[in-house]
Amino acid sequence: MERREFMHKGSGAAALGLAAAAGLVPAAARAQAAPAWNKAAFEAKTLAEAVKALGGAAAATESKDLILAAPEIAENGAVVRVGATSNIPNTTQIAFVVEKNPNALAAVFDVPAGTDPNVSTNVKMGQSSNVYALAKAGDKFFYSVKEVKVTLGGCGG
Repeated sequence: MERREFMHKGSGAAALGLAAAAGLVPAAARAQAAPAWNKAAFEAKTLAEAVKALGGAAAATESKDLILAAPEIAENGAVVRVGATSNIPNTTQIAFVVEKNPNALAAVFDVPAGTDPNVSTNVKMGQSSNVYALAKAGDKFFYSVKEVKVTLGGCGG
């Protein structure tokens, strides 16, 4: 074995060893152990379908204790900042639903016990639409809604 070949193979083995030590190699094993992705929820076309796919037995109820932060006018539908704060006791999940998007459910956040149910993210909007914040508390779902006008389309516009 020549020196170059030894250095090349040796550095590859060292990199693999460092990756294994950092926990990067068994990522596939961790992904398999993670909770299943809720495909049905993210394929929902309406708020009611999203609630049902997320495990709700009844329709969501509008609540003043769920505060939705969204702009009235979004200059660019590709990046619309939305946020929600829930003052509903025992909130375990917060989701965002964009009514006129091809897939209405845009994001779902699990809220661990003992943490502040306050989340924000960027969503993509193809056109002006109602945006819903959806909170799960116990086995009930609550929502808050706001209309967001998009001046430049984000989902192919």
